[in-house]
Amino acid sequence: MTTVRRARFINAQLAWMLGVVLVLTLLDALTLELVFVCSLIGFLVIIELTAPFSVTPRWRRRLRWLIVLGLAVFGYIVIQRILEILPSGVF
Repeated sequence: MTTVRRARFINAQLAWMLGVVLVLTLLDALTLELVFVCSLIGFLVIIELTAPFSVTPRWRRRLRWLIVLGLAVFGYIVIQRILEILPSGVF
């Protein structure tokens, strides 16, 4: 049962990421940062939508590390964007 759910989770994530790349390409806004941020948003949504009610499988508990890593990279991207916007004399 968990193998089917795991495969469904992976297929949903891959479909989301492919859709993100397709939409960003059509909008002519394809950058690595936007793909990462949109994929992270989709990852977090898929995790919540596919969360089991009672018992959490071991493979889902390991997703916490990916969430922490993804949020750390997202924070880095946000800080870089803020530093680009600020005048050069501030920092």
